[in-house]
Amino acid sequence: MKSPVFALFFFLFTLISTAQKDGYSALFISDSLKENADAVVRLDQMDITISSQRSMNIKTQRVVTVFNQKGLEHIEAYQNYDKSISLKNIEAVVYDLLGNEIKKIKRKDFKDQSAVSGSTLFSDNRILYLDYTPVSYPFTIVYYSEIESSNTAFIPRWYFLGGYNVSIQKSILNVSFPNDLGFKKKEFLLSDFNIKKTVDTNTKLSYTASNILARKAEDYSPSVGDLFPKIMMGLEKFHLEGVDGTATTWEAFGKWYGDKILSGTTVLPEETKTKIKALVGDEKDPVKKARIIYDYVQKKSRYVNIAIGIGGWKPMLASDVDRLGYGDCKALSNYTKALLQAVDVPSYNTILYGDRYKSNIQSDFVSMQGNHMILAIPNGDNYIWLECTSQDDPFGYQGTFTDDRDVLVVKPEGGQIVRTKIYEDKGNTQNGKGNYIIDENGNFSGTISITSQGSQYSSKSRLENILPTEKEAHYKSYWSNINNIKLGKISFVNDKENVKFSEDVQLTALNYCTISGSKMIFTVDAFNQNSENVKRIRNRKNPFQIQRGYFDTDEIEISLPAGFSIEFLPQNFELKGKFGEYKTEIIKKDNNKLTYKRSMFLSKGKYSNKEYDEYRLFIEQISKNDNSKIILTKN
Repeated sequence: MKSPVFALFFFLFTLISTAQKDGYSALFISDSLKENADAVVRLDQMDITISSQRSMNIKTQRVVTVFNQKGLEHIEAYQNYDKSISLKNIEAVVYDLLGNEIKKIKRKDFKDQSAVSGSTLFSDNRILYLDYTPVSYPFTIVYYSEIESSNTAFIPRWYFLGGYNVSIQKSILNVSFPNDLGFKKKEFLLSDFNIKKTVDTNTKLSYTASNILARKAEDYSPSVGDLFPKIMMGLEKFHLEGVDGTATTWEAFGKWYGDKILSGTTVLPEETKTKIKALVGDEKDPVKKARIIYDYVQKKSRYVNIAIGIGGWKPMLASDVDRLGYGDCKALSNYTKALLQAVDVPSYNTILYGDRYKSNIQSDFVSMQGNHMILAIPNGDNYIWLECTSQDDPFGYQGTFTDDRDVLVVKPEGGQIVRTKIYEDKGNTQNGKGNYIIDENGNFSGTISITSQGSQYSSKSRLENILPTEKEAHYKSYWSNINNIKLGKISFVNDKENVKFSEDVQLTALNYCTISGSKMIFTVDAFNQNSENVKRIRNRKNPFQIQRGYFDTDEIEISLPAGFSIEFLPQNFELKGKFGEYKTEIIKKDNNKLTYKRSMFLSKGKYSNKEYDEYRLFIEQISKNDNSKIILTKN
């Protein structure tokens, strides 16, 4: 008779052997791929077949082993579709740890919903996505989809590595295309990741990558798109929104886009044009006219978010936006353009990548790019940029979503690559002026006026519209260095004309000071301590980047309690380096009055991984000095 141990061993061996044949067992993933990984992509393959200027087929196969809940985001089992994208097939199969099949998921089991909430105009724009709740980890999902599209202007970018904490066991891209459509490509960072180009002819292109190990996220890193390998692809002869296009230069591409896609979309009802002309009145200055129109659009319309790749690049008609009062970035920009036309103010649709992380249109790769649209109004040699999706932004203010990046301005004569407004570091200011009083029991009471401009305006102006509970939470977090803080009157002035936001805050705190015998100890910098947490990262891999610089200045009057004398004052301090400058000064006015001055300038820039520790020490010195103490002795 066989022993129970032998029978169990035989059973497990059979299970594992079967799973190994299928290749979906998680047991055979190498330790190097599992290190730092929430998921391992066993296979990521895309086969793109462009059969003509108006026909593209895309097959996707993705096999992902997920180790924990964070790894679910790497499954990426979803597909957008609309009138121009036909979904031929979508399915998935789930396997357990050993590679045994536990669930088949057909098209009817995927969630099917509108890609745009709150809009009936985009009811044809839909998304199918897998909503799977695992019974246990790890598990493996095999996902497959196939689409056909008439839009060949958008050939998907291929990312060999799409994010942090995921390893890639195998990645394959195959593209086939006619040799008369002007297929082109641009490669990024392939050699850094040992990616092999296996085919490159006048009709075919293939790449293969193996064993790309998971990277850990590191603070202050550039965006994933700038760090990891990818391929951009495009056609010189393409099809978009029912129209054939040919473009080899940005000028030609922009002219085609304006003439063929945007043409006819800015027609407005006569009633609306009459209303707008009356609103502008006798004003002759085009910039002042534009201000009036922008204010009108902000009050009348609301933004509807339409996902990237949905709704194409043809805006909904200006007459529809006028009637309904909503639209996406393309629709609202185009509507504003139509209103400006009605009062003879020229403006240009502008395509770009909108994000807090600055990302450029690739100027050396003429193709349909971008995920956002704004409006450019010519103003001498420069442009005034209008963010038409915002109901709050001041006229011409770009903030941190569209500033300082290459964009495509679509003029009647053609497209032009232009740099949007750069908010210089010294202009991103926060100026604090205030006072505080320390009483004989070590309690604190003070007032502070803070004025913010430049890119700092965008982070502060939102305070005007948040709930009182959120406002209180903000200030308690901002002044987390003050224990027992109690907020008094808070008031704001939002000067949109000069793009300046002012905060006036009254606050108190019991036991701000530490009392030990006859001594009273407190931190001199109450209002603007540097709270930046620059973590120590051993063996840092990534370069680091300071996206935006700033310049803070503070002048605070301090009233000391009667009956105490100063035993210790921190010395004046100054620090200069490649990252910026920092300076503090304490001026003794009389026995119980001090003036504390502080300035900090941080410079934007890109730096190597080797310079990260130097930056960390720079910030540490500032934080340490911001925490300097005054010691008083009771007389």
